[in-house]
Amino acid sequence: MTDTDAATTGHSTVEEWTRALAESKGSPGGGAGTGVMLAIAASLASMVAGYTEPEDGRQAELASLHERAQALREAALKLADDDAAASQAFGAAFRLERGPERDAAIHRASVAAAKASAVLGERAVAAIDDLGWLAVHGNPALIADVVVGFGALRAAVAGARTNVSFDLATLRSAGATLEQIREQHPDLWSAVEQLTAALERIDHHTAAVDDRAAPTDVD
Repeated sequence: MTDTDAATTGHSTVEEWTRALAESKGSPGGGAGTGVMLAIAASLASMVAGYTEPEDGRQAELASLHERAQALREAALKLADDDAAASQAFGAAFRLERGPERDAAIHRASVAAAKASAVLGERAVAAIDDLGWLAVHGNPALIADVVVGFGALRAAVAGARTNVSFDLATLRSAGATLEQIREQHPDLWSAVEQLTAALERIDHHTAAVDDRAAPTDVD
């Protein structure tokens, strides 16, 4: 990959992509990193599902979970690249000269970025139950991998929550108040609350299996 090539999850090595993330360019940025964390969580769920021998009567349930995890891995990587593209528009809006045109561009870019993060967060929340299922019914030898998956999923949910909230609040730079933003974008506003609740669900799941995943730390 040359310096002029855009880093993408589909065409860059891990080294190339993380090197691009480390640069002070903002694309890829934290939102794209959120997508990659979701892909890691989905990958670990897929791996554990593949190593799990289904209990009687749960074959179809496990197979469906495995398919969802594989599909989510691919979708999450695409969402990561979509966010990187949105970050470019976000940065370009703030580089415009102050005035009505800049305010309008910031509004468009902020709402678009918030929507992208909300979609990513929605996909992450949908994966909580699958990892929870694997924590109970998955191969017990891989419980540590399930917990690592929950850690990656938590990072994805936290990243989506923060990005949606931050992008909404950025609309204040175009003259809106938080109350006006809440009235104008109720779905995005409620997404932040839903993602906050999702973090608590993840913490509950990981606490429930910590004695199995990290037995040396048990009193």
